[in-house]
Amino acid sequence: MLLAINPDHPEPRKVRRAVDALEAGAVIAYPTDTVYGLGCDLTNKHAIERLYSIKGMDRSHPLAFVCPDLSDIARYAIVDNQVYRVLRRFLPGPYTFILAATREVPKLVQMKRKNVGIRVPACEATRALARELGRPIISSTAARPGGEPLVDPHEIAAEFKGLALVLDAGAGGLVPTTVIDLTTSPPEVVREGAGAFDEFR
Repeated sequence: MLLAINPDHPEPRKVRRAVDALEAGAVIAYPTDTVYGLGCDLTNKHAIERLYSIKGMDRSHPLAFVCPDLSDIARYAIVDNQVYRVLRRFLPGPYTFILAATREVPKLVQMKRKNVGIRVPACEATRALARELGRPIISSTAARPGGEPLVDPHEIAAEFKGLALVLDAGAGGLVPTTVIDLTTSPPEVVREGAGAFDEFR
């Protein structure tokens, strides 16, 4: 099921329809500022299992938290002043920052060492979804493990059987986020992606 959406000025009715699907425990595909994502409700264990199954990935593969803004992050990640300064400079943007998880993070989606990947995309459609849902969307790139991200919403719908909805904002990008681990000192660039990372070297 494809539903066209404006990525910069998302129609509230369409956002609500997608959030209804998330609240019902479904997995959806949606645009971000980098590549298309597959996502579900953070609080629904069955939905998270379904996300792993639809994507065909190992349960050890980390998932990102998509948040609408910085205000939500401290609930799920430990944010000191230094970390906050970094987040404020680079988000919203094409980054995933690895932070120490709080107890609010379900064990099912914690990485090793009790960390969590946090993302605030510079895409109003994505942020509107998380804002309307009222909590982060658990997210993974719309790609098979080890494969390239799919850019065409029609291909995404055909490839990932079991999606309840694909929000179609046109062709997506090919380069995923830059992943930076802020739990180490100095910070470590885990994956080189769409965001500039020279100062983290």
